[in-house]
Amino acid sequence: MSRRLIGALAFALAIGAPPTLPAQPAVAPDAAATGAFLNISPRRVSLDRARRNATVILLNQGTEPVTVDVALVDRVMLPDGQISTIEEAATREDVRTAVAALKSARDLVQVSPRRTTLIPGRPQTVRVRLSNLPEGVGDEHRTHLTVTTLPPRDSGATAEAAASGATAAGLSFQISAVYGVSIPVIVRSSPTEARATLTTPRLEMVDIPADGRSSARRVAVAAFEIVREGPGSLYGNLEIHVAGARQGAEPLGLARGVGVYPEVARRAVRIPLTRAPNPGERLEVTFTDDDMSPGKVLAKAAF
Repeated sequence: MSRRLIGALAFALAIGAPPTLPAQPAVAPDAAATGAFLNISPRRVSLDRARRNATVILLNQGTEPVTVDVALVDRVMLPDGQISTIEEAATREDVRTAVAALKSARDLVQVSPRRTTLIPGRPQTVRVRLSNLPEGVGDEHRTHLTVTTLPPRDSGATAEAAASGATAAGLSFQISAVYGVSIPVIVRSSPTEARATLTTPRLEMVDIPADGRSSARRVAVAAFEIVREGPGSLYGNLEIHVAGARQGAEPLGLARGVGVYPEVARRAVRIPLTRAPNPGERLEVTFTDDDMSPGKVLAKAAF
């Protein structure tokens, strides 16, 4: 299986995608309809009393200019790792506990600009500022910086133009898709130590559906749960190796930027492997911090 496909599957499974895997890597949504491919960096922002300002870089890697709105939207993590808006999650009985536990940072943070047009290949800076952190505010607060594309001005005739006879065919409608990307903005009143354990590690075999050119095939997947310990969130990278492998050996599975937010105590993770383990081989999964203490091993588990 190609590294590109493995990477796409690792991302989908690590964020809690359903067990049916895509046969081909998905195209980034911002590449469709608008002609823009939106890149955002970094993938998360952390603020506290010592670091009150941050910058986020937006880059349109497409061929046409695109206008975007920049907003702060509260989103909640579900136990399967999916991220949902508060409005969507509030309709589900099974996740109301997570919704109630979310501590919003939306009133503590300001972003600028709120709307901008991205010229292809020209980076745009978005400034993020911690504007308010009252004394006594404890625990970790979070909101999500959300960048949403807007339909182009010429996406269809307006009602006013049709009424004035400016269009030959009368009123017409054109559906324009809207796409967005979102990154977490985390506010901490004080540093917290990240602690975690990995539970129920196991090997699963998952079917990849046929893509029309080849038959379905089965892929080995490492499945386990990350259990968050302590008041703060977790954020790090997961690697799966053959137990006892030499240092620097290529991992059988990899997932970067995996988080567990404070509103959930644990989340399920499933990572596809480049191959199934050989008879007698044991696997080891390692969770390494990429937040407060980059490179620190937070947890290990063998299976």
